[in-house]
Amino acid sequence: MINELNVKYEVAMTERQDLQDETDLLQRRLLAADKLISGLSSENERWQKDLEVLRNDLEKITGNCLLSASFLAYSGPFSYEFRNEMHSDWESSILEKELPLSKPYKLEEHLSNDVEISTWNSEGLPPDELSVQNGILTIKASRFPLCIDPQQQALNWIKKKEQKKNLKILSFTDTDFLKQVELAIKYGLPVLFQDVEEVDPILDNVLSKNIQTAAGRMFVILGDKEVDYDPRFRIYLMTKISNPLFVPAVYAKALVVNYTVTTAGLENQLLSVVVRFERPDIEEQRETLIIETSENKNLLQNLEDSLLREIASDQGNMLDNIDLIETLENIKSSANEVMSKLFLAEVTAADINKLREGYRLVAERGAIMFSVLADMATVNSMYQYSLISYIEVFVHSLRRSLPDPVLVKRLKNIIPMLTKNIYDYGCTGIFERHKLLFSLQICIKIEQSVGNVRQQQLDFFIKGSMALEKSVKSNPTMWLPQTGWEDVLKLASDFPDKFEALPEELRDCAEDWKQWYDSDAPESEEFPCEYAERLTPFEKLMLLRCFRVDRVYRGIINYITQIMGEQYITPPQVNLDMIFEESTPTMPVVFILSPGSDPTSDLMKLADQYGCGGGRFKYLSLGQSQEKIAIDLLKSATVRGQWLMFQNCHLLLPFMRKLEKILNDMEAHPDFRLWLTTEPIPNFPIDILQQSLKVVMEPPSGLKLNLQNMYFNMRPQLLESCSHPLYKHLIYVLAFYHAVIQERRKYDKIGWNIKYDFNESDFNVCTAILDIYLTKALAIKDSRIPWSSFKYLIGEVRSDLIYRVSKKSQTGKIFRKPSILEKNVSNKSCIVLTGT
Repeated sequence: MINELNVKYEVAMTERQDLQDETDLLQRRLLAADKLISGLSSENERWQKDLEVLRNDLEKITGNCLLSASFLAYSGPFSYEFRNEMHSDWESSILEKELPLSKPYKLEEHLSNDVEISTWNSEGLPPDELSVQNGILTIKASRFPLCIDPQQQALNWIKKKEQKKNLKILSFTDTDFLKQVELAIKYGLPVLFQDVEEVDPILDNVLSKNIQTAAGRMFVILGDKEVDYDPRFRIYLMTKISNPLFVPAVYAKALVVNYTVTTAGLENQLLSVVVRFERPDIEEQRETLIIETSENKNLLQNLEDSLLREIASDQGNMLDNIDLIETLENIKSSANEVMSKLFLAEVTAADINKLREGYRLVAERGAIMFSVLADMATVNSMYQYSLISYIEVFVHSLRRSLPDPVLVKRLKNIIPMLTKNIYDYGCTGIFERHKLLFSLQICIKIEQSVGNVRQQQLDFFIKGSMALEKSVKSNPTMWLPQTGWEDVLKLASDFPDKFEALPEELRDCAEDWKQWYDSDAPESEEFPCEYAERLTPFEKLMLLRCFRVDRVYRGIINYITQIMGEQYITPPQVNLDMIFEESTPTMPVVFILSPGSDPTSDLMKLADQYGCGGGRFKYLSLGQSQEKIAIDLLKSATVRGQWLMFQNCHLLLPFMRKLEKILNDMEAHPDFRLWLTTEPIPNFPIDILQQSLKVVMEPPSGLKLNLQNMYFNMRPQLLESCSHPLYKHLIYVLAFYHAVIQERRKYDKIGWNIKYDFNESDFNVCTAILDIYLTKALAIKDSRIPWSSFKYLIGEVRSDLIYRVSKKSQTGKIFRKPSILEKNVSNKSCIVLTGT
């Protein structure tokens, strides 16, 4: 009996333990279930949303893939504006064909994600939409990229992005580039070719990804070799040329990506520069925040993916896997912490951006000025400017402007200084005939930025009426040309708010308009019918264009003066001392020469002034078979800290293409300077032009600027070399006489037998004659002026050259009269400049 009871007790206790164990298990599962439900409820919401998005994308996958493929295949070479037009046309075409397409369609969502884009930004890719598009094209497209990168944004980004993968940076001028490419293909390393002007055909198979397979081995033909191909291999081609002329085969094999910076993108970059200068603490905090945000987004993505992997990989009952529950809790806790950091980062970034926006006006002006400089390359291929060099001038302007604790006043100090500095910087390397265009471009761009000039107005000013047939309305005047009348009608129809009544007023007030039309300087006269009071300065230019195209040049000068100030129509004089101060051992100075100009003698004087004359100043006139001599001289000068001048660089362009790499590879002495002279030619290497400080050597235009230039370059000792009371008077008269002859060169050979450039040496000869004879007269206390000697030496000997080059006509007679010297001094007066 007792045994039976014991057995029953044991069974009951076993059942009790089983029930207890089951109860404990259920309790644990209930607790685990509560943890899972509470922990994954937010994830459930996100997963539901993601699932809905995926279902929607699956429905719209046909149109989305078609639009994405079109973007990757065709949009690379084009500008941001044209890409948007293409995208809009494609989208309309897809919808017309009733293909499913996501609305709105966003490239970033379908071809990349926030985490990847954030990583690119932390690596140096600008965050603007164009740069993100270019990043997608560079990384996601099936073809290897060839980047049009004038501002080297892509170059800097790719260097940082691929630096951990042992990136090889090469050039087609390297003797061993083929060997380096072969190794990179074999071991799956990235390769970057910089400064590409032409693509070597030996890379055709590589660019076109002509990969062959044999016996399980992947290889590519490189030259005459079979090279094992690693799929991790990538090649990047970079060119600084903004409008490269590659053969069509290159466009077929490589994906050309246009990285030319937009004004908005440049504005954001310059905003970082100015904030880093003015408030370095804010910019450092922002840059740190960008890196941390990128890292946190990556971490959050990894945590979310890890959570899904843990759930998906569990084999048994999820509620019984304590380790899984703890892992999920830890992951979720970390994810919540990261999300809190991201939220805090967003709040901080918003606060930082508010502070940064205070300096937006400076960045906007800087972007405008650089766009004007960049556009000048379409006028002359020698006008090349790199963003790196520009930022140096930009920062120099910030440093020179007066400080002020009040932000508004500080901005008022920076913007005029920045504008003038960039104007001076640009004018130094621009020919005289293009300087007014440069000033006008600056003026127009600034006025457009504040809404004072519309693109439609600018189009009219440039093109006028483009009508092929005459208007039905007859011209009511006999004095206004038909083209002018067509322009008047175009002006009235396109801008009715200001000019609708102009054709009728021209008929009703014909006498007033005729009087204004016949005036010598209508741009300075009041417009009839009270137009002067109701028109903006640019609208006045538009009106002047209709009537007197011949006076538009002077009208532009008045317009620039009114908007910007007289200093923007008076280019600065070239000062070699300032050029030397701005130069560095790694920044060559390129003298772009006009006919008859030669800076050699002035450069020798400058070298003497800074203790680099005599044996420390070397020069070589380049030509055929001079490359080895030039390289030896360059190596010697960089080591010894000498000044080196290469003349006629346009005659040895292959050496010029190697020069930048040679300079970059050398460690130059701090005293070393490189001076280059060249004629303006279209195929001069862009790399050297962008890296160098450009100086155009040519005489200024106009009597006033000629005189200013002569006095600017005149040695102070010259005016003090003779103490005779009339010496300085005669120097002025000679300078005026010389300036008149120089100014007459704009008529070329008209009135002369041959073309001759009257240069500084001619003037120096005359001043030496004055010095010698007046010093002698002063020494012997002779009050008489040796006019007869002056007349003979200046008027006969020196002017015999004028006689030979001038036709035996009024031209020769006028310029051979030296009596102006005597008349100006005897009358105790001097010629006074009036006007320009």
